[in-house]
Amino acid sequence: MDTLAQADRYARFWENLSANTLDGLADVMAPGVRFRDPFNDVRGIARVREVFAETYRRLRDVEVRVTDVAAGQEACYLRWSFAYRIGRSRRRWQLDGMTEVQFDDDGRVTAHIDHWDAATQVYEKLPVIGGVLRLLRAKIAA
Repeated sequence: MDTLAQADRYARFWENLSANTLDGLADVMAPGVRFRDPFNDVRGIARVREVFAETYRRLRDVEVRVTDVAAGQEACYLRWSFAYRIGRSRRRWQLDGMTEVQFDDDGRVTAHIDHWDAATQVYEKLPVIGGVLRLLRAKIAA
């Protein structure tokens, strides 16, 4: 399977992932896979599963939409949006980012590195700290 086809298959996997399908991680990831995002840096399928089990435990109505897939010389890239709700809130939050994915010779993922801005997409939306961060960003930009 060519790299772009592998990336597209992986994108579909993430769009369909849920708390009930976490065991499927072992079908698409190599045993020593590395997963990194702004909050986590773990290795191994069991640890990746723990991260996502906790995500699905804390959030509800999770929806991943992959909007673009590209293949480079050493990695593939998935552009995505991640929408969710927290607790009983009606507010729908959304993160936008990009994932760098590397595959082994068997087509399994060896690295899943998420790139997204936690400061503007999470921290600045929090009460108190958000105001401080927005003020700091405005001061630095001026």
